Parts: sequence; C-alpha cells; structure tokens
Amino acid sequence: MDILLIHPPVVKPSEPPAGLARLAGVLRAHGVSHLALDANIEGLLHLLGRRVAADDTWTRRAANHLEGNLASLRSGEAFVGIGQYTRAVTEINRVLARQPAAAGELVSLGNLTSRSRSPVRSRDLAEAFRHPEESVFYGYFRERIAPLLEEHAPRVVGLSLNYLSQALAAFALAGFVRERSLDVRIVMGGGLVTSWIRGTGTGNPFEGLVDELHEGPGEERILALAGRQGKGTGCPPDFSPFPADLYLSPARVLPLSASQGCYWGKCAFCPEKAEGSRYRAVPLGEVLRGIEGEGAPGRLVHFCDNALSPALLESLARQGPGAPWYGFARVTPQLADPDFLRALKRSGCVMLKLGIESGDQGVLDALGKGIRLEDSLRVLEAVKGA
Repeated sequence: MDILLIHPPVVKPSEPPAGLARLAGVLRAHGVSHLALDANIEGLLHLLGRRVAADDTWTRRAANHLEGNLASLRSGEAFVGIGQYTRAVTEINRVLARQPAAAGELVSLGNLTSRSRSPVRSRDLAEAFRHPEESVFYGYFRERIAPLLEEHAPRVVGLSLNYLSQALAAFALAGFVRERSLDVRIVMGGGLVTSWIRGTGTGNPFEGLVDELHEGPGEERILALAGRQGKGTGCPPDFSPFPADLYLSPARVLPLSASQGCYWGKCAFCPEKAEGSRYRAVPLGEVLRGIEGEGAPGRLVHFCDNALSPALLESLARQGPGAPWYGFARVTPQLADPDFLRALKRSGCVMLKLGIESGDQGVLDALGKGIRLEDSLRVLEAVKGA
C-alpha cells in the first residue's frame, strides 16, 4: 500500500474528517492504493470499551449508563432537552476521564490535556513521540494501528493535525509508527501544522522525528508523495472509509468546504490574517458534487468555511444542497433581509453560526470586525424571525 492517512484523536466525534475525505477522494480518483482511518472516533470508542475503576457512585452510574448514553446521542433521544444532553455527555466524559495514562492525560469527547505535557511546547511533543507507550491511546495504537502497519506496509503515513487537542496523541502516534518502521515516511499536515510553519517561519522544528510538515492544502502534495502529478482539484471527497453509524450524532453529518482562507481576512485575532492565507472560493457545483461522493452520508451538510461569503449564500439561496445545512457567517446587511433569509431557509439552512464577538463597539473596531452593533441586532432579529 502506498499511503495510510490517519485522523488522530481528540476532536468532537460528531462527523467524519473533512480533510482526510478530500485527500482520500484525490487518491481514489488517481488510482493510488491507500487507507484512510478516523483514529479519533475509533480511539474514543476503544477507550469507552475498556473497564474502568468504578470506585465511587458517580463513576459507577456513568459506567452503567454508558451504552444507553451513546445510543441516545446517536438516536437523538439525548437532544430532547439540554438536561438530557448534558447528562449524557457528562457521564460519557466521566468514563473517559477515568482511563489511566502514564503521562497523566485526561480525555473528554472534545479535548485531551496532560498534567505533565503541553501541546504548545515542542519539547513535550517530542517526549510524546519518544514515549508512545505513555499515551492513553497506546492500547488502541497497539490493537488497531500495528496490524495495519504489518499487513499493508505503507510507504507514507500522513497525519492530519488541525487542533491543539490532537497534538499530543498525534505525536505519540507518530512515535508508535516510527518504532515499528524506520523506513516509512511520516508526514503531518492540517490547519495546526500550517499555523506552526507560517507563524514561526522555522520550517520543520521536529526534524529527526517527523519527516515532513506540510503547510496549506494537501491534495497536490499527497499526489506527489504517491508519485503522481496533478493539483487534485475537482475530485469529490471520499467518505466511504468512515462508517457513518460510529459518530455520536443523531444525523449523519457531511462536512464540506466551499472555500479556503477567509473572504474577509481582517479580524485581528484570526490566524488566516496572521499567516497571510489567500482566499480561494470553490465553485458551488464542485462543492455540491461532494454530496454525491463515495460514501457521503448527506443527511446534514456542515459547511466548514471560516465564513460563508455573501456570494456563496446567494448561490445557496438559489440552489441549495438538497439537504439541511449550516455554517459560519459574518454579520452583513444581506442577513438583515427577511426575504433573503426565507430563501435561505427554503434552501435547507437550519442554522447560521454568527461571529458577533462582542457587544462593545470599541472592541469590535479594535478587532477589525467591520460590523456595527446596530447591524448585529438587526441581523439577529431577522434570523430569528426566519
């Protein structure tokens, strides 16, 4: 096998990994032998399948309710009210928190922390690499990853690292892979890796551990690693490697991106501005083809863009994805128009996540948000009305 792609823990396990699906789609379209693995959902379920020391009433109750709580998140029963949802998630997190790890790691459904290591210290990430047996996910690595390495002997292992919550586990996983194969090329890419490279300008600070850190979109690079030429654009994502029934969501969520970067790109706190990322819109037709891609779950479309541009929202209002959808949006006059919002609703829009940031105009101006408080109020009222 040429390439093994892995999405490391820990990220909220409600949908398949969009980035890996795009890379898998490119490799599939070019006939490259590969495997794509969501080690996040698999790793979390592996931990939840282990017995815990239920030495107090809270933990015993959480352990006894575990299967019912997982089923309620998948069926939607937990979403009847905030109380039911909070109880289900809290009890699942209680079981995860009782998983032993030599490095003092604490796992939840949305995060991984450590009492002895920090994901923002390179020496701690290097320690996680050198001592994978101290990771809370070591048992999963041994039972799931090791057989894949032995059976398929991939030339390249690619790790998609997008969030700090993944960093410690990702480096432990890289170290685990290196222990079992000195010849395999370990490549890390993703949003967090891009931020590291562009923010520090140091290239690969983990040389000698990780063979390559790749910044920006990975389609062209993954083809080059496979010995193929091409930009990889226009290929629909492949979600078939990710069993939709594993995820903790009552709807099968399909993550898609209609752009790279941010069309606004002026907010002072945004890494897209700090890193000088260029904005590139993907044609809507190409995006919507992803809904019909291999293995696409397609019951709820999640647009992963930093912000849905006004032009994209207009296109969606005219030609929706054919399924309920949601995403992030900026406060704009467009979203204060009741007729436009009703058109969005008809297209399938069920939620807009609005980046309002502050109720203080001075703070908004300092942040470079480019919005007025009165506009935020008008938009909120109009969105609620729709």
